[in-house]
Amino acid sequence: MAGEAFDPRPRGGVSYVVGDASVPLAHVTVSALLEDTVRRCPDAQAVVCREQGVRWTWRALAGQVDALAAGLHALGLQRGDRIGIWSPNRYEWVLTQFATARLGLILVNINPAYRLAELEYALNKVGCKAIVAAEAFKTSRYLEMLQTLAPELATTQPGALQAAKLPALRWVIRMGEGATPGMINFGEVIARGQGEGVSADTLDAIAAALSPDDAINIQFTSGTTGAPKGATLTHINVVNNARFVAMAMNLQGTDRLCIPVPLYHCFGMVMSVLACTATGACMVFPGEAFDPLATLRTVAEERCTALHGVPTMFIAQLDHPEFHSFDVSSLRGGIMAGSPCPIEVMKRVVAEMHLREITIAYGMTETSPVSFQSAVTDPLDKRVTTVGRIQPHLQVKLVDGAGEVVPVGEKGELCTKGYSVMLGYWDDEAKTAESVVDGWMRTGDLATFDADGYCNIVGRVKDMLIRGGENVYPREIEEFLFRHPKVQAVNVFGVPDPKYGEEVCAWIVLKPGQQATEEEIRAFCQGQIAHYKIPRYIRFVPEMPMTVTGKVQKFIMRERMIEELKLTVTATA
Repeated sequence: MAGEAFDPRPRGGVSYVVGDASVPLAHVTVSALLEDTVRRCPDAQAVVCREQGVRWTWRALAGQVDALAAGLHALGLQRGDRIGIWSPNRYEWVLTQFATARLGLILVNINPAYRLAELEYALNKVGCKAIVAAEAFKTSRYLEMLQTLAPELATTQPGALQAAKLPALRWVIRMGEGATPGMINFGEVIARGQGEGVSADTLDAIAAALSPDDAINIQFTSGTTGAPKGATLTHINVVNNARFVAMAMNLQGTDRLCIPVPLYHCFGMVMSVLACTATGACMVFPGEAFDPLATLRTVAEERCTALHGVPTMFIAQLDHPEFHSFDVSSLRGGIMAGSPCPIEVMKRVVAEMHLREITIAYGMTETSPVSFQSAVTDPLDKRVTTVGRIQPHLQVKLVDGAGEVVPVGEKGELCTKGYSVMLGYWDDEAKTAESVVDGWMRTGDLATFDADGYCNIVGRVKDMLIRGGENVYPREIEEFLFRHPKVQAVNVFGVPDPKYGEEVCAWIVLKPGQQATEEEIRAFCQGQIAHYKIPRYIRFVPEMPMTVTGKVQKFIMRERMIEELKLTVTATA
């Protein structure tokens, strides 16, 4: 009721909570969010990319965004077109995020760890007309993989690609200074925008015609059926989630947020970049990918006040031999999310990294992503043992197998309803209907609520495991391993790991008369699936443990591996 104080506690003795609605939802586009911040603090520092030597104010960032948007428009890209981005953390990623939003293009995040089969599927599933790609990163040679999938590039003028395997793709926009046949350079697209591109007035008119309810982003999230699904998010989804995440972590315009988390993920794109944009805080990128030493050096030299990361990242920094040589006393807060956090790690982060206002966040890509987050004012015991309380303007219920809301304190599947729920999975009505029922997003996560409304994630309805912050879906790996000519049956599951939270384990039954080695199976995976999906542990077994009705018992496999490997299951927040 209007005028009543917000009460985060469960309603009516059952596991149903409602978020605070006192702060209105913002019915604006990403472009409008950026424009507002540029007006408020044009000369404040907005972006620092240390590896690339970039330091931009909000005014300078907006100028670069407009030039890129004008250049993309000059290439013929129009509202609703899908444009992929395949790159580690670089300034080009941030520019592309805002420039596509300015034009109403739909940005398609492609995991930098993807290889040939995954890239081909992603580009074709959503019909990407263009892709912005880095040259290479670590062992991934992005341009070479694109040339493998589209050999027609070698004899094609930029923009005229007609590739048999990638029928919708016309433009490949490459980062860096080199020249590649059939591709156009990122810098040239900006130059076109500054030269022959449309005027700022025309860009403003295009942006003004956009609806906050338009799709703006597609992020792939694998499913238990094996094929990745394209979670489709709107301006309203990501703008408001970023606003409320920033509020929960007390992010201010004077803050400097260190961002070692990947941009292709909601953690980087929404909870970091857009949270900074909503507040005017400076986004500081230590490098293309997480490195503990680079992150510590960045925090110390840039005097960062906030830091984001998954538990693995915080552990790597705390355990680095040079940790105590860096002054990180400027830190105050940030977010730890992505996978369960060991309680002892959380305590060390607060005590040794000065992150007295660190918050825990929980969510999923399909909910933009955050549904629960601890507050900086929450007692430490709640921040180290729960994922906090419900975010504003959301409803969450915990249900049993029959769909009934469970009593407070009992386990149930977490279901979310509200502004944050995605439009759906791109071109997949059936999967959307399975996951979103009457507006409720079924997360597949098992959770409990306490009497004060704090949420604890206790397991997963599905078999998904989380390795170092990456969601890994066993069925996808199983489907791939089934392609091996010697494999008769395979089951993939997670086992505890002190560094990554969980590691991938595969049990394999070989076809009669066949022999294979662990190395052979891993070699089969190399270059075809992302490195974090390749099983660390592989066991060849004569048969799988089954129930009398023929259902595989993965929990038995997991228990046997824990015993065999002498692994420890630790308490988590």
